[in-house]
Amino acid sequence: MSAPFGDGTRCVHAGLAPAAPGAAVAPQPVLAAQFHLSDDPADDFYGRAGNPTWRALESAIGELDGGSCIAYASGMAAVSSVLRVLLKPGDTVVLPSDGYYLARSYVREHMNGLVVREVPTAGEWTADTVAGARLVLLETPSNPGLDVCDIAEIARLSHAAGALVAVDNTTATPLGQRPLELGADLTLASDTKALAGHSDIVLGHVTAADPELAARLRSERTASGAVPGPFEVWLAHRGLGTLDLRLARQAENAAALYEALRGHPRIRSVRWPGSPHDPAHPVASRQMRRFGGVITFELGPAGPDLTDRDPAAAVADFLAASRLVSSATSFGGLHSSADRRARWGDQVPAGLLRFSCGCEDTRDLVADVLTALG
Repeated sequence: MSAPFGDGTRCVHAGLAPAAPGAAVAPQPVLAAQFHLSDDPADDFYGRAGNPTWRALESAIGELDGGSCIAYASGMAAVSSVLRVLLKPGDTVVLPSDGYYLARSYVREHMNGLVVREVPTAGEWTADTVAGARLVLLETPSNPGLDVCDIAEIARLSHAAGALVAVDNTTATPLGQRPLELGADLTLASDTKALAGHSDIVLGHVTAADPELAARLRSERTASGAVPGPFEVWLAHRGLGTLDLRLARQAENAAALYEALRGHPRIRSVRWPGSPHDPAHPVASRQMRRFGGVITFELGPAGPDLTDRDPAAAVADFLAASRLVSSATSFGGLHSSADRRARWGDQVPAGLLRFSCGCEDTRDLVADVLTALG
């Protein structure tokens, strides 16, 4: 779909087949594992190699990302495929030290012989940072800290050093940020989160600026079997149609909740790159088209008599007191949720919560959170 259309229109119409009398208006799932064979190699023949439901969603996401998209069974399947295809023993990979922890542990525990260089997302990025690297993997805004780095500048430095750049765009989504337009070679995401948006599937994708690189990734997906189920893909495509609407409400809720928590006596720190008060805002405002619904804050004790109280207990009390916020470890869904990230091993304060604002009425959500804090 051409660029003059707005985000909402592009989400609703992305990946649709040309209209035909008697055909379904919206894409429908094809669940077949095998297909009648033909002499045309482009035809589907087996469910691990191709499926029209995959291609519909890949077309939709590719239009939004601005490249060639490959769908995967999960976000980590997408990340690990990129790592396997691009890296070999002896290569250097640059990873965010404060990004999603499983990407780092996968490299260290399941890929042998790599030189791993970890860099904070908001750290100092210079030519020395990426020197000798084969791949630079960024995550901006980072998960869970919501720090931001300059994609265009790091892509310039990395390409000068001969490295490829991949950006985990899960937190921003294709509507919030377009890494390929900023110079990245690959953008990837866990579509389990905001893109599908209903907390009922596990899915991921990679979009490549270079069609030849996309073909390599697609071939590896077939061989490794990291393929998504067509029903889950169809659900994601259906959810994608409301991404623009959901992000608008979630960002509205995030902005209101950020202001309500900033300066609250029980909140030690609160982060949301969409606020001019946030340290990440100057860079985020230059490269992000819109801001999402994820904020983070560190929850302190309920009063002076609870100074030494276990932060985990304080978080548990807060979640138990809330009527609208679920204790859950994903984000980007319709329902507001919160996750104490230290429980998973993230190097963050024990009381830090990653809070995913859902699509509840803003007034209701803010009132609920303040009541639960009180």
